[in-house]
Amino acid sequence: MKTALALGLLTALPLAAAEKEKDQPIVAIYDLEGTLSESGRPEASLLGGLGMEAARPLTLFDITRSLAKAAGDPNVKAVVMDADDAGMGLAQIEEIHRRLKAVRAAGKDVWLYSDSLSNATALLGSAANHFTLMPEGDVSFSGLYSESMYFKGLLDKAGVVADVIHIGDFKSFGEQYYRTGPSDFAKQQSEELIGGIFDQIVSKVSEGRKVPAEKIRSLVDLGTFTTEEAKKAGLVDELKHRTDFSAAVRAAYEGADFDHEYALPDLDGPEITGMFDVFKLMFQDDKAKGAKTDFVAVVSLDSDISNQTIAPVRAEILKLIKNEHAKALVLRVDSPGGSALASEVLWEATDEWKASGRPFIVSMGAVAASGGYYVSAGGDRIFAEEGTITGSIGVVGMKMVLNGAMEKLGITTHATQRGARAGAMSMFKPYTEEETKMVRDSMLSVYGTFKKRIESGRGDRLKGELESMAGGRVFTGTRALELGLIDEIGGLGEAIDYAAKKANVEASTARLVPEPKSAIEGLFAKPEKPEGDEIVRMGVRTSPVREAVAATLDDAKLAALPKPAREAFARVLKQIDACSDSAVQLIGPEIFIPLK
Repeated sequence: MKTALALGLLTALPLAAAEKEKDQPIVAIYDLEGTLSESGRPEASLLGGLGMEAARPLTLFDITRSLAKAAGDPNVKAVVMDADDAGMGLAQIEEIHRRLKAVRAAGKDVWLYSDSLSNATALLGSAANHFTLMPEGDVSFSGLYSESMYFKGLLDKAGVVADVIHIGDFKSFGEQYYRTGPSDFAKQQSEELIGGIFDQIVSKVSEGRKVPAEKIRSLVDLGTFTTEEAKKAGLVDELKHRTDFSAAVRAAYEGADFDHEYALPDLDGPEITGMFDVFKLMFQDDKAKGAKTDFVAVVSLDSDISNQTIAPVRAEILKLIKNEHAKALVLRVDSPGGSALASEVLWEATDEWKASGRPFIVSMGAVAASGGYYVSAGGDRIFAEEGTITGSIGVVGMKMVLNGAMEKLGITTHATQRGARAGAMSMFKPYTEEETKMVRDSMLSVYGTFKKRIESGRGDRLKGELESMAGGRVFTGTRALELGLIDEIGGLGEAIDYAAKKANVEASTARLVPEPKSAIEGLFAKPEKPEGDEIVRMGVRTSPVREAVAATLDDAKLAALPKPAREAFARVLKQIDACSDSAVQLIGPEIFIPLK
């Protein structure tokens, strides 16, 4: 049984027989919990190690493929979903919403159960024809609230100064370190993004539930309302406890196979019952799996951009170039950007793929901004969700000046240098006027390259002057489509379908590469050997500043922190990694949009 799938829903339903009848009706059940991974790579601990989880992560690719198969399988009569405990971003919710609508369009039922009505469940429920809410459930469908933290006061007390240079008025990353609130440009940008995404949520719920948008807005503005009011308004269909919901589903599909693992991979990995199973794992040959079958390769970039994070993605793309059976590449991008240098390095790998003459398609996740857009711009076709945050075409340079903090500790420094600008990046003094000009000139060069990459990739698909879309401006996917920064509203499934058609292969051949593995499979996997013709290979360095910061918290202390604090600490470490590659950054603003 999948460890990433909860077993609370429909547990009273009969288990599938060992030999299923060929034409037995199927009800596919999805009890989602935990984070829905983009890449399937095991989560690295914040201190650099890899957690040894028993099961491999459930991925968006897994769910997308399973639901697509359910829509086309004549034996599948219904889909049942409970996503209360799933940690999904807006783009993932939009993807699943679209897949559920496809199931409905195929003439099948979609049942959704939830303990609470939130932005997320209201969106998913709008695709269901049986949306059931717990009678005494929580109703928190109250709109969007995004709050940013500013650290200037804290840094002042510590004697630390953030020396930040922006190329683009709307390039607001870094403001949190030297301001106590947003600039007018940042405030305008945040208002437009939050407003646009809220309008999309209202529109989707209104369309799916056949409830006027004005009615939905009036309910949202109440802050809270009862489950009875939600049912009366048409936001949900029924109010039932789980046991009654399960009984209703069982009664509707008597004799069906209630399948909790429909077209999903075995997350626990192979069963080990003896030494023979161990030997099979020890001598497994991953290269032999489907080695002679043409396929669509799906590679995921799901992190900030630094040399450390893009190295495995780049290596996979270069490996696929040599694989004649990889007929198309879909790059799934869920990244706010990061190091300008690392962005260019990954862009070059995608350009090498394009030179092979095979389709290069981009699927944007929750965010593909700044460096995330840089690496996407060369796509033959770019797909994004309506709520994707993208753009942020601009550059920021930043260093932290520590001399005030050192003075507080009674520490002084003395420097000796040769070269008028040799000390420009010293962390113990701010930029001089001449050094600021030097850094700005370097950033303008990067900005010019950024725009050149976009112009060469997008060409006449851009609808207007690029500079009017640049300057750090951030857009929703809907607005990006209007500007020609993307080609189509759609998710990972649409990107795979398009790539498959272009490559003349079946969409069902798509593979997430590298193939995710459970802990036991990873333990016995053969180590990767360097491939390719590169004489000088890309290295990965860890910032000594990162190591010093990480050393302040061991795993036990980290685990004791509240989740928001752990996530904030993780973001700081990622930003330090990116800055260790280059002081010049292509990174979008931090805008958090909680949907629960």
